[in-house]
Amino acid sequence: MKIYYGGVIKVLCFGSVNLDHVYKVDHFTVPGETQGCLEYNIKCGGKGVNQAIAMAFAGNDTYFAGIIGSDGGLLKDALVDKGVHIDYMKISNKPTGHAIIEVDQSGQNHILLYGGTNKEIDFEYIDEVLSHFSKGDIVVLQNEINNVPYIIERCYEKEMKIFFNAAPYDIAVKNYPIEKVTWLVVNETEGAALSNEEDYEKIIQTLKQKYPHTHILFTMGKEGSRVLTDKEDIKVEALKVNAVDTTGAGDTYIGYFVRGIVEEMPLLETAQMATKASAIAVTRFGAVDSIPNYEEVFE
Repeated sequence: MKIYYGGVIKVLCFGSVNLDHVYKVDHFTVPGETQGCLEYNIKCGGKGVNQAIAMAFAGNDTYFAGIIGSDGGLLKDALVDKGVHIDYMKISNKPTGHAIIEVDQSGQNHILLYGGTNKEIDFEYIDEVLSHFSKGDIVVLQNEINNVPYIIERCYEKEMKIFFNAAPYDIAVKNYPIEKVTWLVVNETEGAALSNEEDYEKIIQTLKQKYPHTHILFTMGKEGSRVLTDKEDIKVEALKVNAVDTTGAGDTYIGYFVRGIVEEMPLLETAQMATKASAIAVTRFGAVDSIPNYEEVFE
């Protein structure tokens, strides 16, 4: 696979690692029900790993920082194999984070997370990793690791461009220094929780009012995506495909969107590229396994 590293901008994905236990089921299990699964696999996952690989596949010069346990060799090998630099990865003697994922017949998913090593990110480790990055570099964050607010503050001081994907959402996110984030990335659920609104238009406008200096990247599933900055308001329709598994689709979108920012592409072209990549991803099973490479997106 050809990897193209545009420019000299380094992209850091500071995030989570998970071993995904994926169960394909007829329907989502309800309280009190015992259901046999149709298929079972162990996959590499975690939003950090997914986004790092998506960014590398998109052609970014991608570095990953995060902590794995001694049981996380599969994750380490996957990152290296997909072209991600792991110079700043750390190994712990505690269990690696993992996820229990139900995927129903329509491709929708339910996910249960165990934090594990993802909750061992301390200030010393953060400072050490960030010492290798500088003004203009990009950092991509999710909410599956601890001390995200500290990472945002430190990256802001270094004048890095900060992408924060507020997933998985919890109430603490409302107290994060989001006003210092360059790009806030949310889907319908996260946007509604942050804005206390349900209507898409009200969600977007409320977030822009709360964080006037932060760009908004709002992904809406089958409804497409919306990109808002101080100067532009862009909507891109979703592509119609036969979806079999939506796991990792949002992570793929982010990976390719970052490529557009690195290359200083027009935002419309950037969102269209990310939309096409995520459309390909939902036609495949798995998270990491579903991410298309750059050549596939532009075929």
